[in-house]
Amino acid sequence: MKEVTIYTTPTCGYCKMAKEFFVSNNVQFSEYDVAADLEKRKEMIEKSGQMGVPVIFVDNEMTVGFDKNRLSSLLGL
Repeated sequence: MKEVTIYTTPTCGYCKMAKEFFVSNNVQFSEYDVAADLEKRKEMIEKSGQMGVPVIFVDNEMTVGFDKNRLSSLLGL
């Protein structure tokens, strides 16, 4: 099983769509709210160079934003 991590904020519509995509495809994921968790925000920026969300990692492959086709490919769906 691939390790999926998503960095989100509560008001992000694309974050919500990504999480709904994972749930509908039975993909387990770890979520970090970077609006509330300063350490995870720093971690996300260091890893991605991005301040926008969602930032999604499937194993070590990063996707910025909700790219359904790329995520499907990375997850083998």
